[in-house]
Amino acid sequence: MRKLNHQLNQLCRRNRDGSESTRANRERILALIADQLHEMHFRNLDYHNLAPKHVHALLDRWSAENLTPGTIKNRLAALRWWAEKIGKQNVVPRDNRALGVPDRRYVTNESKAKDVLPAQLARIADPYVVMALRLQAAFGLRREESMKFMPAWADKGDRIVLKASWCKGGREREIPVRTPEQGALLNEAKALAGKGSLIPAELRYKDQLERYKHACGKVAISNAHGHRHFYAQQRYRELTGWACPAQGGPTSKQLTREQKTVDREARMTISHELGHGREQITAGYLGR
Repeated sequence: MRKLNHQLNQLCRRNRDGSESTRANRERILALIADQLHEMHFRNLDYHNLAPKHVHALLDRWSAENLTPGTIKNRLAALRWWAEKIGKQNVVPRDNRALGVPDRRYVTNESKAKDVLPAQLARIADPYVVMALRLQAAFGLRREESMKFMPAWADKGDRIVLKASWCKGGREREIPVRTPEQGALLNEAKALAGKGSLIPAELRYKDQLERYKHACGKVAISNAHGHRHFYAQQRYRELTGWACPAQGGPTSKQLTREQKTVDREARMTISHELGHGREQITAGYLGR
């Protein structure tokens, strides 16, 4: 392993901030960045020597590769993390626009929602995977959250509480239990998991994740993130009384002033329940 790759790997191992998937993605991105810097003839680079010239060289390469703004922003986030850990925060500007990176395209007004289909679930032998998928659709959980979910601990009656260690960015949050169906699902989850999580006691998260991916692949569940879209769209209809734009409902321009107030309040509620902090992010789930 080259020096920079080894140093960044050790940096990631020493700093465990973020969820497990966040840490894994960060480590993967930094390894790629180290490889690319080597390919661009920045040889024998020490991780303390990160400089603006390295950032701009990487940006030029990524632009030439026609990467999406979202992919570039994810890589810049890893670079900022690296810069912060070595005390060189100013090496990577905080504003992506200063680097010429355009905003993500959040709004499509095309629904990406996916419900969990009983026919697909019936073909999955692992009951823990089945329960994780059902919880994603019922409560808008991320994959990692649904797998680490400890129903006996999380169920508070009128709401569920997600531990910070389960969540992206390490942010604990609460999601309301609104329907009898959600309550019944939580009871099923508790019967399955006991006092533990939806990872069998004899397995690690990494092991169960592989079983999850394999099971989903066999029944053609290719994008479980669509279950969060499903939750968001159902929740929007419940909070506003009308369908979101991604489901054919009125766009923002078609709403009255009073409806726009309801729309914004609903979007903020949904953003928090999904584990985000910004209203803007809901456009990707609901349209605009």
